Amino acid sequence: MARADGSLRIAKVRRSNVGANVPQSATRRELGDEAEVSGRSRAWIALRGNPAFWIGAVGLVVLILLALLAPILAPHNPDLQFRDNGLTAAGDPVGPSAEFLLGTDRLGRDYLSRLLFGARTSLTVGIGANAIATLIGVLVGATAAYVGNRSVSRRLGRWVVRLPLPVSSLLMRATDVMLSFPALLLAIALVAVIGPSLMLIIIVIASVMWTGTARIVYGRVLVVKELDFVEAARALGASGGRVFFRHILPHVLSLIVVYATLGIAGTVLFEATLSYLGVGVPPPAPSWGTMIADHVGYYATDPRLLVLPGLAIMGTILAFSLLGDALRDALDPYNWR
Repeated sequence: MARADGSLRIAKVRRSNVGANVPQSATRRELGDEAEVSGRSRAWIALRGNPAFWIGAVGLVVLILLALLAPILAPHNPDLQFRDNGLTAAGDPVGPSAEFLLGTDRLGRDYLSRLLFGARTSLTVGIGANAIATLIGVLVGATAAYVGNRSVSRRLGRWVVRLPLPVSSLLMRATDVMLSFPALLLAIALVAVIGPSLMLIIIVIASVMWTGTARIVYGRVLVVKELDFVEAARALGASGGRVFFRHILPHVLSLIVVYATLGIAGTVLFEATLSYLGVGVPPPAPSWGTMIADHVGYYATDPRLLVLPGLAIMGTILAFSLLGDALRDALDPYNWR
C-alpha cells in the first residue's frame, strides 16, 4: 500500500508540473497551428503523389511561358504576310521549312508565330472571363445562401406591416433563368448585337458562365452555415460579417479554387467555339478557333493547318482539367483518410 500511495503521489506531481509549465492558451494555439499545418501538409502530400497534378502543372507553366514570351519566341510578326515565299505558285500555304518552322497559313503568315500569339488570346480570355464569372457566381450563391429569405417589419400607426425580402428566391430564380438559356446562342446574339472585341468576348463569356459556380457555392454555404461551430460563433455574439468571412468562407474557398481552375478549361473551349463560328476575337488577332475555321477546306490537302491549333486547344484544356482534378482530390478531407 505504501508503494502504491507513493507512486500515485509521484504521478500526480508530474501531471501538475506539466500543466503548470504549459499555459492553456499556448496549448490551444499550438494545437490549432498543428492542425492547420497538418491539413496543408496532407494536401501537399496528396498533390505531390498525384501524377495528374505534375502533368497539368508542368503543361500549364509551359503554356504560360510560351504566351508571355511570344514576342521573343515568335520568329515573325504574326500578322505579316509573306506573299513571295510564304505561298506556293498556286497560292496555297507552304509547308514546314527552315524559314517557316510550321509552315504558313492561307495568307502567307507564319503559323508558329500565330500559334504562340493565339496562346495569349486564349489564356487572356480564359483566365479573365473565368475570374469574372467566378466572382459573380460566388457573390450570388453566397448571398442567396447566407441571407436567405427574410422579412422587414414596419409600424404604421397601430398596424405592423411585414415586408418580405425573398433574397434567396430572387437570386436563385434569376440563376435558373440564366441556366435555361442556351449559353452559346446567347453569347452569339450578344456579340452580334454589340460587335466583337476582346473585352466584349470576356464579358459575354463571363455573363453566361457564372451560373454553375453560383449553384455550387449556394449549396455549400447552405450546409456550412448550419454546422455546430457556426452556431457556436453566433451564440458567442459574433457579427454576421465575422461569421461569414471567418467561419464560413474558409470552408468554401477550396471548392471555389477547384471549380475556378476547371472553369478555365471551359472558357478556353467556349472562346475557341465563338471564334470558329466567326463571332469571337476579331481578325487579324490570332485565335486558335479562327485558325481552324479559316482552314477547314485544307483538311485533306494540308491537315497541319487544322491539327496544330486543335492540339493546342486540347493541350490547354487537358492541362487545366488535370490540375483541377488533382486540386479537388487533394483539398477534399475525405481523401486524407
